[in-house]
Formats: sequence, C-alpha cells, structure tokens
Amino acid sequence: MTLPMTSLSDKKAHFVLIPLVAQGHLIPMTDLAHLLAERGVDVSLITTPTNATRIQPVVQRSTESNLPIQFVELKFPSAQIGLPDECENLDQIDGNQFLPFFEVYNQLKDPLEQYLLAHHIPASCIISDGCNPWTAEVARRLCIPRLVFHGPSCLFALCNYNTSKQDHLTDYSKQFVLPDMPLTLHFNKENEPNSFNAPGWEKFRDDVYEAERTADAIVLNTFEDLERQFIELYEKGIGKKVWTVGPLNLYNKDEYSKSLRGNKLGAEKQEIVLNWLESQEPKSVLYISFGSLARKNGLQLMELGSGLEAANKPFIWVVKEAEITPEVDRWLSEDFEKRVQQQGLICRGWVPQLAILSHPSVGGFMTHCGWNSILESLSQGLPMITWPHFSDQFTNEKVVVDVLGLGVSLGTEALCWIPAVDDETIWVHRDDIEKAVQKLMGEEEEAKSMRRKAAAMADNAKKAMEQGGSSYDNITRLIESIMQ
Repeated sequence: MTLPMTSLSDKKAHFVLIPLVAQGHLIPMTDLAHLLAERGVDVSLITTPTNATRIQPVVQRSTESNLPIQFVELKFPSAQIGLPDECENLDQIDGNQFLPFFEVYNQLKDPLEQYLLAHHIPASCIISDGCNPWTAEVARRLCIPRLVFHGPSCLFALCNYNTSKQDHLTDYSKQFVLPDMPLTLHFNKENEPNSFNAPGWEKFRDDVYEAERTADAIVLNTFEDLERQFIELYEKGIGKKVWTVGPLNLYNKDEYSKSLRGNKLGAEKQEIVLNWLESQEPKSVLYISFGSLARKNGLQLMELGSGLEAANKPFIWVVKEAEITPEVDRWLSEDFEKRVQQQGLICRGWVPQLAILSHPSVGGFMTHCGWNSILESLSQGLPMITWPHFSDQFTNEKVVVDVLGLGVSLGTEALCWIPAVDDETIWVHRDDIEKAVQKLMGEEEEAKSMRRKAAAMADNAKKAMEQGGSSYDNITRLIESIMQ
C-alpha cells in the first residue's frame, strides 16, 4: 500500500539510493527502497546490469505493485581491471582484485550525474553506502543532501569512528582494548574495527572517513532496543543525526517475498529444501551459512562437516560453488552426504536464507556474523553460533555474544575469508564445532536462556518496524527532515 505524502510536503520527494555492488549491501538497500516507496517517495536505486539481474524477481514484483521505484542500471567498467564484462559484484572476484574493483567503481560518477540531471524529479537526497565515497563529489557538485548508509552494526560504526581518531592505539602485535567505549572490547591487528586498514588501502580509507565526516546524516540498519547505548554514543561523537531504520529484512513479510530476497532459487531445488525442512521437528535444525564472500579450503570444510556429524543434530549446510573443488566434490558425493543423509541436507550454491531462517523447524544459526545475517536471525528469534571471518564481522559477533548473550563463539580471531590455493589451515576444529552445536541446540539451561533472549529480541525487532515503532517513525522523520 502506498501512503500519501501530503502531510510531509507539496513537493515530490525523490530519494536516490546507491548501494555497494555486494550482496550484503545491495539486499538491505533494496528493502529500504521499498519502505520509502510505500510512504509515497519516488526512489531511484542505482545498480549495474548484472546486479539488476540478480534482483530481477524483486524488480518485477515492485513493478506489479505499482511502487514508485526505478531500478537504474549504470554500466560497470569491468574491462578496465581485466575482468569479464558481467563481473560486477564483489563475490565474483578474488581478494587481490578488491582494491582495483573499488577504484574503478568511482567511474560511475559521470553517468550518475547525467542521470540525476535528466530525471524529471530533482533528487531530494542521496543515500549512499559508506563504501561509496565517490558519491560525495556528485552530491557536492549538484548541491544534493547526502546521507551515508552503514550496513554493519552501530557498535562497529562507533568503534570504527573511535579508531579513526587514533593515530597509534597501541602495539598492534598484541591484543588491545579500544578506548572510549561503554564496555571492554579486546581486539588485535587482524580483527580490529578499522575499515580498510590493509597496506595500499590508505587513500580509499581516508576517502571513506572524509565522506562520512561531510555527510548530512547517517542511516543504520539497526534499531533502538538492540543498540541504544551505541547509537547515542555514535550520534554524539560524529555530531550529526543517526537514523536507525531496521531490521530492514522485516519488510519481507510473506513467504514469497522471503524466498525472492537476494536472488531466485530454481523451483526444483527450493522444493527439495522446503520438503526436507517440513520433515523435521520444530526448532530442531541448525542452519549453517557463511555469507556470499567468505570461503573455506577443503580441509576446513571437511573438518566442519565432521563436527556437524559428530554433534548428531539435524542441520542444513550451505556450501558455495566456489568452495567445491574436485576433492571436496568427491568427499561430499561419495562419502559425507551418504553418511549424513538421515541427519542433514547439504545445499550447493545460493539458498533463500530468510525463508529458511523463518521456517518453524529451524532453531539455530551458525553464521559468519555479517550484520544482515545477524538481523535475520534475531528477527526470527534464533540464537547463533558465531564464526566471524573478516572486517566488521568480529565486532558484530561481540553484539551477539558479549552484549546480548545469545550466541556461542567458536573463538576465531584471525582473518580466514578467501584461502590461497595451497592453504590448508584449519581455523576451527571438529571437536569445537561439535561442542558448540550441542551447547546451542541442547536442552541445558544456558541454551534455553539464549532461546528466551532471542525470542524477546525478535518481538522488539517486529515492534520497531510496525507503525508507531522506533524504526517506522524514524523513516517518517527522515523523509520529513529531507523535505523540509
């Protein structure tokens, strides 16, 4: 249902949303586009042809619903960094191509400016992903208000802001405690909450900080009951309004919307997944998935599988196509899948995560701690086993385990996201995986307590997004603030 804008302004609102071309960034921004459009705002969501294809079912549904969303495709210059023409998403490239990928992405500045100048409704504001600092120049040239959208937790945004002010925190070879925080948080060089701190990324990191410093406001995919103390500190520190508008995944209410979120699964594969879930007891299944970017070597995959088997709990495990080497394929097909066919289901490639997490048979989630995944889990009242791999994931884990007390940590503190060809490192051993699964999915009081806390947080999340809730009202006030 489209809500009228007459109480906000006689002038038509036109919000331009620019996500980073990565699944974990594109998906929540697409949800935000729909929430704004339902308030009567004209929305332009800027993406590239390949990424538009991935969300085509969502685009089609928006068209059928007559929502005022225009999905704008700007050509991504892949060839300039030696990539095939349709290679336009971070999950399609290796880690050593990330920096040139980010650098060439800023060449969308001129096409974006041309689109904005030609659009029949002037842009009221730009809401740009925090990893798109190049949009600051476009907004400045056209005198358009610009808001930064941060995908990770507010705790990460706060920690990242605090570390950006420190030239030399401590000896990074040792564990350190981040200053000026309301709770004690231990970090090391590999898991510190400092965006783009690797050698060679200095200019891009500085551009990101400057784009945040000069933004008119910040938009976060979180909600007050989840991160109130961090939201207040971040807003005070950065000195500008912080709008919390999540969990954005709760825009998807019906099963069809949940199944389409992010991509589209083949009908046959989807039927297999759902039929298997239907055959399980309520809250008995552990779902295992590690996002679109993180990958594991063959030995770690086999170690994970052995731990799941030993735990003897029902599970559904997502293995990426990029992880399936000939050796892994033989192990899965000829050995592991046969042994666990009564216990678990192995899914190769993409699956509709939100639809799975919301299924009554699912009772827990082993996650890489991407913020989208955490919010999806919290929204469904599911406790978690946490296994962060890189970047904000280590800080997000602390929200789940240390702040909320509804997760079991596997204790990883080192980067382990895209293995080298000859990498045979085992980061987490089967015994630790077995113990964590039994601890989360068991009937001990600690497990029951985590389930109760998760259920309570799910109620808070739903209330935040309902009319009169904090995030619902923040979206209204955000529109009003821009139009005034």
